[in-house]
Amino acid sequence: MKLAIIIPCYNEEANIKKVVDECNLLSIPNVEVETIVVNDCSTDNSLEILKKEKINHLNLPVNLGIGGAVQTGFKYAYRNGFDMAVQLDGDGQHPPQEISKLITPILQNELDVVIGSRFIEKKGFQSTKGRRWGIRILEHWCFFLTRIRIKDITSGFRLLNRKALAIVENEYPDAYPEPETIVLYGLNNLRIGEVPVEMRARDGGKSSIKNGQSLYYMVKVALGMFFMMVKLKRYG
Repeated sequence: MKLAIIIPCYNEEANIKKVVDECNLLSIPNVEVETIVVNDCSTDNSLEILKKEKINHLNLPVNLGIGGAVQTGFKYAYRNGFDMAVQLDGDGQHPPQEISKLITPILQNELDVVIGSRFIEKKGFQSTKGRRWGIRILEHWCFFLTRIRIKDITSGFRLLNRKALAIVENEYPDAYPEPETIVLYGLNNLRIGEVPVEMRARDGGKSSIKNGQSLYYMVKVALGMFFMMVKLKRYG
C-alpha cells in the first residue's frame, strides 16, 4: 500500500522543514509513505527551503489557494498510483504521528474518507471560542444538507482512499474546501467518518482567516456548501 502525505504550503518558512522532518520519521507497517509539499507561490523563503533541503515538492506557477494546492497534491497521488493520500497542514498543527489513527479505518475498508477530529476527545489545541461556535453552526448546516454529522467539519487533517481520490481528482472546492467537500463526498455516496486526534497550535506564520473575519467566513462557507449541493444534484 502506498500513502502520499500532501502538504499545501503558502508562506510556511517557519514550519515547513520541521513538518517534513516529522513526516520522514513516520513508519506504518506494510505502508510505503511519500511526502509531497505543494508550494502555492509562496512569497517568503518557503521555496528556497524546499530546494535547499531537497524536499520533494510541486511548485505551482500561479497561486491557486488552499483548494487548488490540495487538489494538485491529490491529482499527483491519484495519477501516480497511490492507494491513499492524507492532507497535512504546513503550519505544524497536524502531528504526523497521528496519521496512524486515520489510516486504520481505510486499511480495514470501513471508510473512504477519514477526518481527524479535535472535538471527540477534546484533547490538544481546540481553537478559539468564536471559531468553535462557528464550527458548531456549520456542523448543523451540513447535517441539514446531507444528513451527515461531522463534529470537526473544518478540520483539514483528512485521509482519502483511492475511490475518494478519483472524485477529488476531477472536482474540488477552491477557497475554503473542508466543509464543502463533506457535501461532495456525501452526494457521491462515500463513507465518511471521524477519529479522535490531538492537534497543536500553529508553530509560526499566520492563519488565512484573519481576526474579525469569522462571521464572513461562516456565511461564505455555508453558501458554498449549499451551491455545491445544488450543482451536484443538477449535474451529477
